[in-house]
Amino acid sequence: MHELLALREAALSLITGTRPGEALNLPPRAGQPPAGPELADRLAAAVRALKIAAASDDGAAVDYAALRASVAYAEYVEQVTPLLFTFDPSLLATRGARLAFWINLYNGLILDGVVAYGVRRSVRGGPGGLGFFRRVAYIVGGYRLCADDIEHGILRANAGTPFLPGPQFADDDARLAWAISPLEPRIHFALNCASRSCPPIVVYDGARIEAQLDLAARSFVGADTDLDPQTGTLLVSSIFKWYQADFGGLEGVLRFIRAHLPPDDERRRWIDAQAEVALAFKPYDWSLNARF
Repeated sequence: MHELLALREAALSLITGTRPGEALNLPPRAGQPPAGPELADRLAAAVRALKIAAASDDGAAVDYAALRASVAYAEYVEQVTPLLFTFDPSLLATRGARLAFWINLYNGLILDGVVAYGVRRSVRGGPGGLGFFRRVAYIVGGYRLCADDIEHGILRANAGTPFLPGPQFADDDARLAWAISPLEPRIHFALNCASRSCPPIVVYDGARIEAQLDLAARSFVGADTDLDPQTGTLLVSSIFKWYQADFGGLEGVLRFIRAHLPPDDERRRWIDAQAEVALAFKPYDWSLNARF
């Protein structure tokens, strides 16, 4: 398995033009001591500042030109992300702290990547739409972590991307120690991939992560689930198609959707009245979530 994953990674790097060690964060200044667990709070504050500087109130759209020119972005790339170089994520003591840290880091990395690489239309550009999420990366604790590594290797317990065979990390990969298990399916409604169909940007707090993830899931399901009673079909996000295994298969998807709709919701009552419910998946809008 190790050899096959190594070949896959080498081929994908060649196809997407990703250079070895390519990362967006600069090394820390000489003599700077390694950051401790307090870096998680500093990261959260920095991502919150990015959101205030350039995102819409609901976090769904971003003015990337304003972000590029903001003091918040300059401070993020010059003062915060360099600290990741020597940071040991195993210092985060609780599952909630780890979830919040990696979600916030993913969302900050995506914002940074759109600005740094000058994305104008979509993050799905390039061969197979794979390039952006493999190219945008930070060095964390001495290891390169791209967006796919954070999402599929760490936050999805090394499940691997659904678009490629195999896990994200080989079993001898040191980064595997940071994977969060068991998998938390609600992270799919917390990660913003800079596209119009993505969930909005929210800053997560380890002490409140359960309530925040529950709200994120309920908000996304409530806003993005449509009923077509004529055909007996429930129209849902393609997220549920790609990651259905994370929810326990199609039956698990339906249970999840029902559980995250309000008890008096028309769609939930309709689900309860059906002997069988067909799911259809909406096209995903990968257009950049830019506002001007």
